[in-house]
Amino acid sequence: MSESGGSEKLWGGRFSQSTDELVEKINASIDVDKRLYESDIEGSIAHLKMMAKESIITRDEADILVKGLGRVKEKIENNEIQFSAGLEDIHMHIEDALGKISGDVARKLHTGRSRNDQVALDVRIYLKKETRIIIDLLVGFQKALVRMAQNHLDVIMPGYTHLQRAQPVLFSHHLMAYYEMIKRDIERFEDCFKRIDVMPLGSAALAGTTYPLNREFTKELLFFSKVSDNSIDSVSDRDFVIEFISHASICMIHFSRLSEELILWSSSEFSFITISDAFTTGSSIMPQKKNPDVAELVRGKTGRVVGNLVAILTLMKSLPMAYNKDMQEDKEPLFDTVDTLKICTDVYTRMFENIEIHKDRMYDACCTGFLNATDLADYLVSKGMPFRDAHAVAGKAVAYALDQAKELNDLTIEELKVLSELIDEDVYGFIAIDKMISRRISYGGTGFDNVKKAVGKAAVELGI
Repeated sequence: MSESGGSEKLWGGRFSQSTDELVEKINASIDVDKRLYESDIEGSIAHLKMMAKESIITRDEADILVKGLGRVKEKIENNEIQFSAGLEDIHMHIEDALGKISGDVARKLHTGRSRNDQVALDVRIYLKKETRIIIDLLVGFQKALVRMAQNHLDVIMPGYTHLQRAQPVLFSHHLMAYYEMIKRDIERFEDCFKRIDVMPLGSAALAGTTYPLNREFTKELLFFSKVSDNSIDSVSDRDFVIEFISHASICMIHFSRLSEELILWSSSEFSFITISDAFTTGSSIMPQKKNPDVAELVRGKTGRVVGNLVAILTLMKSLPMAYNKDMQEDKEPLFDTVDTLKICTDVYTRMFENIEIHKDRMYDACCTGFLNATDLADYLVSKGMPFRDAHAVAGKAVAYALDQAKELNDLTIEELKVLSELIDEDVYGFIAIDKMISRRISYGGTGFDNVKKAVGKAAVELGI
């Protein structure tokens, strides 16, 4: 979308030969950037109003063109405009359609601007809107997480490290870990929004313009927070695109991690949850299968978004100032990232409302695998033994129990006393699952009161 050319184009005055048809095809971006039509028209209307205010064009001319752009918008939305590679991009299509509606006065639309600052503006208008939508969707998913936590405050499950059973935790505490991840994602997008919310129009091709543009007025009309400070940077900056896709990649990685757990938990080996039939699919050959395809697809789509980040970083890594045609390729990864993150967030919000939690199965899984070994060590510490020594005793207890095909709480008091005389009958209460949860009183831990407070605080923050 730069100022480059062919002989029968709006920019074709300098050229004596027609553009090769393959060049026309590779040069065109209309199949990708046509979704920017609304942003482009919004920016053009603001530009016209500003030019009329500064007497660069007359108010009558501006009124005619603003009305004409409204008609162009209607025609695009009613599929009355045929897009073609010959007109390259959405800017050319809108200007061409405006000329057919408003006549020769449409040629004044492009006064004081370039497609370089025009496309930078369009992408920023578009991405501001989409970022707000994505933040709202992420908040919606947080609400789904918190509601599930509220409904399962007393459910205990195995906590894992290295995918090995480690210590019992509250299922609600596990859910709130994802709440915190998404909270950071929202904070990143809110911070990124500040860099998106910069108005570049008036920078023209790269050097600014000789027309007395009132960029502050245009900024106000378009609801931007500030005007860009350097015309060269304005047209060549895609940091905000890189930053957005970077944050989206982190967010998708969070969804991917959750996907992996949902896939494991819904397997017959775990049977911690059942995902609704509405969010699963079957097998073409095995009638018994119920596959967690939504979770698998979200996990897979994470690779697309991370790939988009690599694409935009590679695209920009060696570009000299200012605009280069390479930058036309920024939209496919951006648009795909926006679409992917939106649908993944939306489908997960709906899916979470239709997941059945198997409380007893989760609790039973806490009863094997020596999840109370650390608490046995803590018990010995409470009796005065140094932790390193207590850790060694608990390890020997696990080794002995394995040899006897027992769990720690199945060992008799006589067997335990062989390991340490400090152990008494009160050990069984100490290493009981519910008691282990209750004692995790450090701030941020999985204790019942801690988690109840954390869920309550999140509910207040979300207004649920």
